[in-house]
Amino acid sequence: MKRLIEIELQKLLLNRTSRILIFISFLLPLCVILLSAIKINFFGFFTLELGELGVFNFPIIWHITTFFSALFKFFFAIVVVSMIGNEYSNKTLKQNLIDGLNKKEFILSKFYVIIFFSLISTIIIFILSLVLGLIYSSYDEFHIIIQEMEFLIAYFVKLVGFFSFCLFLGVLAKRSGFALAFLFTDLILEWVVLGIITWKGNYELAQKVQDFLPLTSMSNLIKQPFQRIAMTKFPGNSDIIYDYSVHFETVLIVILWTVFFVYSSYKLLKKRDL
Repeated sequence: MKRLIEIELQKLLLNRTSRILIFISFLLPLCVILLSAIKINFFGFFTLELGELGVFNFPIIWHITTFFSALFKFFFAIVVVSMIGNEYSNKTLKQNLIDGLNKKEFILSKFYVIIFFSLISTIIIFILSLVLGLIYSSYDEFHIIIQEMEFLIAYFVKLVGFFSFCLFLGVLAKRSGFALAFLFTDLILEWVVLGIITWKGNYELAQKVQDFLPLTSMSNLIKQPFQRIAMTKFPGNSDIIYDYSVHFETVLIVILWTVFFVYSSYKLLKKRDL
């Protein structure tokens, strides 16, 4: 495992574009979260301070930081599809196989790097959220701090699942541009499925079907926190209450999709004559 990660990291770090995209994928979420902790004065008219909304309180901070950090996953998604596209365009895939790396190890090297970067991103978000929470939170009791840390698990599973999907699309399309196009096509198709079933008059069935689709299931891992923030400011308004929890069945669905994508990537590569 260590050998495969080292091989893949060497490829990525030697590529200038990959280095920049990896840097951006880590830096942007940190900058956005850190800037949100600063008071912003709008030309003397009013001062915006998100801390006043309680977004840095434990345990809600785990929900907010993981949700917004996940929005920047597309930068590393470009790196993932480029890993495959570059292997085909630069003929390094065939050279790796000649040098003794079999097809299973080739796919595993990509998947291990996905896990590696997803884990690093999760650890960074954990440290940043913990520090901001300890500084700004109105609650510092240990049992409150550790509440809802399952959002970190959901964040990790979401990244691994999404990047595994990108890996599969990269192997399927062989080109980075086509792989990203397929990604956005799938997003549209999932909403088309919802629209068609809803049009037939069964919205509840449409929702259940959509929840099993790849991108929707990944999105359901960490739901938007805006209604939750509103609930903390207006607790008496029951109309805006919604279920924001991390559910085991949703985690399981994404894990199963991850296994499917990695296995399918291997089977596709195995069948191809390189």
